Amino acid sequence: MYEATIPVGDPDHLVSLFGARDQHLRKISDSIPVGITTRDGLIHVQGDEGSVALATEVLEQLKEVLNRTGSLAVDQVVQAISRVTGEAPAIDGSPVEVNGAGGQVRPRTEGQARYLKAIRENDLVFCIGPAGTGKTYLAVAAAVEALRQQTIRKIVLVRPAVEAGESLGFLPGDLQAKINPYLRPLLDALREMMNYEQVRRHMDEDLIEVIPLAYMRGRTLNEAFIILDEAQNTTVAQMKMFLTRMGVGSKVVVSGDATQVDLPPHTKSGLTDAVSRLRKLKGFAHVVLKGSDIVRHRLVQEIVRAYESGPKKKR
Repeated sequence: MYEATIPVGDPDHLVSLFGARDQHLRKISDSIPVGITTRDGLIHVQGDEGSVALATEVLEQLKEVLNRTGSLAVDQVVQAISRVTGEAPAIDGSPVEVNGAGGQVRPRTEGQARYLKAIRENDLVFCIGPAGTGKTYLAVAAAVEALRQQTIRKIVLVRPAVEAGESLGFLPGDLQAKINPYLRPLLDALREMMNYEQVRRHMDEDLIEVIPLAYMRGRTLNEAFIILDEAQNTTVAQMKMFLTRMGVGSKVVVSGDATQVDLPPHTKSGLTDAVSRLRKLKGFAHVVLKGSDIVRHRLVQEIVRAYESGPKKKR
């Protein structure tokens, strides 16, 4: 029997490291045959030498995540185990700096790393993938980093106001109140990277703008980071209108899920149409994220897989 010890470090992190009811430890033990205990301010890992080395590396990686972010999710534990045991390749992607206090957003899958690399190297990027793959979140993070580094002058977040089986006209309130629910996912992503007051100040100073797609008509946006979310719900004409708003020094990221189109029947999506038209342009990149890139609750991957493999509806 071989044993290794790891310093606990911050005692307050121990509960987060082990997880509720030791669920993180059970994940590790289910994948690597070791016993893990704690006493005298140390984590003790017991087993054969090879297994102990693997489990120790997993725990060290998780400690690093905790020290950096202050929290630890189950999917991060699973990914650390996969990386260390060789079930998944190590993710090679530099983090996005979202604030001056060391706040970072890191790609958590190979697909996400490719997506961030494409954003950094191209002025026009299209990303297509299922729900939960970080399409919007990573684009917003890259925009916040660019604004912080002053490589752009403003962020413009855009979304089409297309109803998912509900009528916009029957929602209560004035036009702004009717539109706000469509823009909420963009604001949620933004507020995970900036505090409320900072977001409000930047919006008041016109450094951040969150608008429906229809409000883009007739504008030219120079030195802006422009993100179009839920782009599968644009028509071909709307997509052309949006893309031609791009001004000097601007960067555009377009994201969407081609399986969740809410357009009227027989209306072609501007997202898939644009990808086929633009694929040969210099400075254009097209990234496809898959179910394996989903970083929400583990069940989301299974849900997406169930819908993809289930019986098709007859038209």
